[in-house]
Amino acid sequence: MPAVAAALTAFALLVAGCGTPNPTAQARLEGHATGHPTTGAAQHGATGATGAAATGHPAPRPVAPAEPAALRAGETMRTVTSPVLYTPKAPTIGTDDYRCFVLDPKVARDAFVTGFDIAPGQPAEVHHVILFRVPPSAASAARAKDAGSGGNGWTCFGGTGLGSRGASLDDAPWVGAWAPGGRENVLPADVGIPLQRGSLLIMQVHYNLRHGVTPDRTSVKLRLSASSTLKPLETMLYPAPVELPCRPGKSGPLCDRSAAIADVTARFGAMSGPIVNGLLLVCSGTVIPTPGPTQSCTRQVEQPATIRAVAGHMHLLGSSLRIELNPGTPRAKILLDIKVWDFDNQGSVPIPATAIRRGDSIKVSCTHDQAWRDKLPDLQGLPERYVVWGEGTTDEMCLGLLSVTRP
Repeated sequence: MPAVAAALTAFALLVAGCGTPNPTAQARLEGHATGHPTTGAAQHGATGATGAAATGHPAPRPVAPAEPAALRAGETMRTVTSPVLYTPKAPTIGTDDYRCFVLDPKVARDAFVTGFDIAPGQPAEVHHVILFRVPPSAASAARAKDAGSGGNGWTCFGGTGLGSRGASLDDAPWVGAWAPGGRENVLPADVGIPLQRGSLLIMQVHYNLRHGVTPDRTSVKLRLSASSTLKPLETMLYPAPVELPCRPGKSGPLCDRSAAIADVTARFGAMSGPIVNGLLLVCSGTVIPTPGPTQSCTRQVEQPATIRAVAGHMHLLGSSLRIELNPGTPRAKILLDIKVWDFDNQGSVPIPATAIRRGDSIKVSCTHDQAWRDKLPDLQGLPERYVVWGEGTTDEMCLGLLSVTRP
C-alpha cells in the first residue's frame, strides 16, 4: 500500500537523521525538569537478585576499566577523537545538549568495523553516544554542515540532521552506541559492519547538564579489518506506536492527543505527525489509535536473514519490552524479554544464530507507565501529557533492533 510505504519511509528518514528539530521548543519542554536532583530518586524497576535496582535515569554508574581484548588476525586498531574540546550548553534553558561531530577514520580501502570502544571525556556528563555511518557520497554534505558551525559540530536532537537516501528500516546506518555501563564491544569473529573507503562517521553525543558542565572530548577506538571473508552485519529496526493517555484524574492542555502531536511537531519538525500516525497505519491498518499502556507492532520479514543480537529502546516511562518471532504459531520464539526496563542499560544482547525467512513475523511490544512521572527526577514538574512517539528524552519511543547477517 502506498500509504504504508510512505509511513515506513518517513520513519526511516527520521532515524537516519532527517528530522528538523526545534531546539527552542524542545528546551521549553525539558526546561521544566531543571533543578530536580537525583539523590533519593525513586527506583525505576524492581530490585534484582543481586540487590541492584534498575533506575530510570540515575547518576552515572562507575565502570571498572577493562583491558582491551587482543587484536585478532587481520585487525588493526584506530582511534578517532572529537575534533574540538566542546563545552556542553543547552540551546536555551533545557538540561540536555545533543551534539553531532564529524569523525574521519581515514579509511583508505573498504573495511569492516569489527569492534569499538567509546570513551567519553566526561562520563558524568555524557548520557549516550551513537555512531552513524556516512557513505562517501554524503561526506561532502557532512563536512559542509560542520563547516557551518566553524568546525564545532551542530545541535542534533533526534538524528544527525543529515539526509540518507539509502537508509531503510532493514539496514539502518548505525555503527554502535555507548551508554552508562558500556564497555568495549567486540563483534563475533565472522561478522563486521561495512565501512566503504572514504566514509566518515557522525558521532552524536547526548550531554546531560544536570551532572555538570565541563569541556568534553570523546574518542572512539575502532577495530578495523580488511578481510573479505566477513559477513556484513546490518541493523533492522522494528518500531511500534506509543499511544499513552494521561492518567485518570490528571488533566492539562497536552492531555489532548491532537495538542500532543502538535507539540512534538513544533519541537521536531513537520515529519513528527506523519510518524505518529504512520506507525498506527503500518501496525494496525488504521490511523485511529487504541490508547493504552501497551502497544505493539507486527511486521513481516521481507528478506531472509540470521539474527545475531537483539536490543530494545524506550525512554523514561518505559516499564517492559518484548520482541517475538512468529508469535501465535508453532514456530513462536521469544527473542528478547525485558521484564523490568532500565533506561541506563540498553545494550545489545547476543543470541544464538536464529534464521528468519521471508514471510516470518516479528512482533515488538512495549509497556509504558505514566506513574514514573511521580518517581523520576527528570520527569517531575513536567506537564501531564498524552504521550506519542517523540525524539526527546522526556518523550517516548518503542523500538526493537535486530543485528543480522544475510544468508
